[in-house]
Amino acid sequence: MKSKRTKKEETKHSSLIVRWVSIVSLTITVSFLIFSIVIYSTVSQQAIHQQEEVSNKVVATLDNSLNVIRGELQISNVVPNLSPSTRRVLEDEPNISRSQAKNTFNDDLISSISNPDINVAVYNLHGEIVFSNGDKIPPYHKFSGNTNWNKINIVPHDTSLLVSHRIKSIRTGKTIGYVIVSNKMTNYNHLMKNLLHWMLLISIFAIILFTLISYIVVKDVVRPIKKMAKIAQKVDEDPNSAVRIENLHRKDELEDLAIAFNKMLDRMQGYIDQQKQFVSDVSHELRTPVAVIEGHLNMLSRWGKKDPEILDESITASVQEADRMKHLIQEMLDLTRAEQIDVQYPNEVTDVNAVLMRVANNMQMVHPDFNVQLDLDDLPQETEIQMYQGHFEQVLVILIDNGIKYSTDRKQINISAGVTQDTVQVVVQDFGEGISKENQKKIFNRFYRVDKARTREKGGNGLGLSIAQKLVTSYRGEISVDSVEGQGSQFKIAFPVLSKKKAAELKAKTRDNKPKGIL
Repeated sequence: MKSKRTKKEETKHSSLIVRWVSIVSLTITVSFLIFSIVIYSTVSQQAIHQQEEVSNKVVATLDNSLNVIRGELQISNVVPNLSPSTRRVLEDEPNISRSQAKNTFNDDLISSISNPDINVAVYNLHGEIVFSNGDKIPPYHKFSGNTNWNKINIVPHDTSLLVSHRIKSIRTGKTIGYVIVSNKMTNYNHLMKNLLHWMLLISIFAIILFTLISYIVVKDVVRPIKKMAKIAQKVDEDPNSAVRIENLHRKDELEDLAIAFNKMLDRMQGYIDQQKQFVSDVSHELRTPVAVIEGHLNMLSRWGKKDPEILDESITASVQEADRMKHLIQEMLDLTRAEQIDVQYPNEVTDVNAVLMRVANNMQMVHPDFNVQLDLDDLPQETEIQMYQGHFEQVLVILIDNGIKYSTDRKQINISAGVTQDTVQVVVQDFGEGISKENQKKIFNRFYRVDKARTREKGGNGLGLSIAQKLVTSYRGEISVDSVEGQGSQFKIAFPVLSKKKAAELKAKTRDNKPKGIL
């Protein structure tokens, strides 16, 4: 049972879903906030600009009506300069008749100052009001210099605009009075209030909607990750567990990750199985030589050391068994390394012609009583395969040495090579005992010997062909045997041929990965 401390530590981490959804929600909220501010400000500026145009139009209309006056504005000269229609509207009198309208001009002030939002006041030079269109008279502000001014009082839902303008006589060029127009901007306030209301509703709805969508998307992304975490925990608890991630059916990077994760677990399991196999092989195969040496040593310790003949025989037998153990351990290490090719030698390139000629010459030199023939007529020059040179040599030596061991009267080994399509094929043929159909299926198994007594006499441990097969298959090659008892055997190995471009890329990778200082 887990301790309280362990449980507490496990609960400290925050959920990936919560963090991602929080980030998405915060991002959406900030984005909508910025968007709303931009939209609100843009609409507000446009609406205020329209209201300023309305107020400026009223000011312009009054200015055009009053700037013809020569002296200071007074009630006596301001009212007559306004149209009769305007005067009747201001004094709440009935409109003029159709017949009267023919004798009067139709001015723009009717439409301007009849706007309920617009309050107009005309002041003389002493700040005394000489004209207004309603009860709410815009306050007088002392003018400084020759400038006019606009003032916007921004209050939530009660924003107003105040426009002040000095009137100059077109006859004298002097200031004769002031016009102040107050615009309550009812439409603007109503528009901005509704806009703010709807933007808040839409923003809240959008944030909730997109947060929900992000939750669904993030949960869908995190689900495979949680599965991987559970699988990893199970494998951590039981390294021999065969549990794996099922097919996600996503067709995306997460499926690629799941496949890579399963391959990694398979490789780890393979290493564990290799370790178990190695320990099992060592304990099984070393039991006999250790028992033999122990038997001789016990015999010598009891009485054999006094007999020179027995002493010499025991020492010789012990040395032979120790030598066999040394070769056996080396072969098992080679077999284990052969199962880790893609880690140790991922980018090695080998020239097939050069290796075949070198191995054939070396084997001819080591076994002068044998005729080692090499046929490379069907093998183009500079044929290259993706394989470590030493391993290709090791495979050839194992096959040639195997043929030499089991040769009978005809002491000849034929080696031939050729390229068919994109595959290079190498054949090693001997003329020895041959292998039965039944045994041909088993000769690549570990420690398998066709004739255990004769094999032990020849110094074999039954691992050579297993090493050769593992080396070939680790480099994506194929190995097979075709044999007839009493006539000999043909071992065939085949590898994909590298194009010049691919070979150059692999060589470049090998140079880049080589530690500095190594040539």
